[in-house]
Amino acid sequence: MQPSALDPDDFFPALEIRRTRALVERDMALIESLHAPDYELITPAGRRFQRDEYLALIAEAPFYSGWDHSDMQVRASQDIAVIRYRARLSFPSGKVVDCWHMDVYERREAGWMAVWSEATALAPTP
Repeated sequence: MQPSALDPDDFFPALEIRRTRALVERDMALIESLHAPDYELITPAGRRFQRDEYLALIAEAPFYSGWDHSDMQVRASQDIAVIRYRARLSFPSGKVVDCWHMDVYERREAGWMAVWSEATALAPTP
């Protein structure tokens, strides 16, 4: 799937949904294919995971139990794309985190891969 065949506003949200669904379903082959070797995640709590550590945690036990997306905003060029949206992350413990989520994708030899993800927790509504 290449963005030249689709509008970037369609291609990248579909790619992000595919990637996050794979994380929830623990589809390790797909997860590995969509995360660059130098991928890094910054969690809402400020913890940094490098790809190998993050993927090992997902492979070991369910990490997410759900991942809901709001409408996504996309900024894309020929070799890089940034996606931003509000997400609701659910965890097996029952914890739910509402956050802003931003992902950076780069076009690599193997195709588009996530290189950075960062989530910022939303302040609780009074």
